[in-house]
Amino acid sequence: MNRPTTDIEISRSQPPTSRPWPASPSRLRSDLTMGLSPGVTRALHSDEIAIDVDLVRSLVGRAMPAYAAAPVRRLDSSGSTNALFRLGEDLLVRLPRQPGGSATITKEAAWLPVLGPLLPVSVPDVVAVFEPDSEYAERWSVVRWIDGAHPDVVDPDTSVDPRREELAGNLASVLDALRQADVPTEAVDDPHLQWYRGEPLATMDQATRDNIERCRSLEDFGFDLDAAAQIWAEAMKLPGAADRTTPRWYHGDLAAENLLVGDGALTAVLDFGGLSVGDPTVDLVVAWEVLDAPARELFRKLVGVDEATWLRGRAWALSITLMIWYYWTTMPERRARCTAVGRNVLADAGYSV
Repeated sequence: MNRPTTDIEISRSQPPTSRPWPASPSRLRSDLTMGLSPGVTRALHSDEIAIDVDLVRSLVGRAMPAYAAAPVRRLDSSGSTNALFRLGEDLLVRLPRQPGGSATITKEAAWLPVLGPLLPVSVPDVVAVFEPDSEYAERWSVVRWIDGAHPDVVDPDTSVDPRREELAGNLASVLDALRQADVPTEAVDDPHLQWYRGEPLATMDQATRDNIERCRSLEDFGFDLDAAAQIWAEAMKLPGAADRTTPRWYHGDLAAENLLVGDGALTAVLDFGGLSVGDPTVDLVVAWEVLDAPARELFRKLVGVDEATWLRGRAWALSITLMIWYYWTTMPERRARCTAVGRNVLADAGYSV
């Protein structure tokens, strides 16, 4: 596998011109032209870049004049890293929320054309990446829209659904494809492909303990933090917790908000901004978010990891969940999802929830 060198990587791709839009007023309601995503109550980061529909229209008008009159709508599901705007019916605009976000936009454009064809589901097709200008200081990308719905997040009270076993098999196939993909030397040496989530679990020890204490100060926290602390302490004793492994590709953020399903089957994996090489154990975390207990057990068998690796994956799910204190008041939907994951982890470890 060779690292791609394409026009898209250096953000000089030509914008699509096959479907120019008529010069007509936007079909959007005026109350959607400004402000944050519906699932976000205020700015997420202290250094957040101001991004709204008017800015996106201006950027698109200059960079993609054939789409200057296309409807622009901010998505309800915009994440914490990129603001997402649907452009017309076929495209999605992604803009980093913070300074320095250009790096992940560039990384996706460089590596998705290489890894995407190896995966058994759809991934974003990067149409173009555009350079910063005086109006917006980061690179931004346009990808093709993929239809689908996010899978439901489960909790210990969720009814078992045999259809989740198909999702478990699909997810296992994605993880296997990533693990089997060749990791070239240039990927191992690329600092943009190194991330904390591919480091040994033990490197998260102090941060996780600190986050447990931060969560204790939150009102009506959703699960037993003493139990969480005990699970984490036990995870630090697991074989391999401090060991480095042969670098493999991993997605890094396999969460419900980055998955699409249709008729119960996984159809797409989104947002490869966390794509990196390292220990892929962190990708197991998805099992404690979207799979009920029987489907989770099937997923475990299909991915074929040993007991210690599986439990380290569970500990990663707990550690990432405990970061929710940062978004506790700004992303209520993410707060609910993380609470569910925490409860699943505790129930899986035998604690009453």
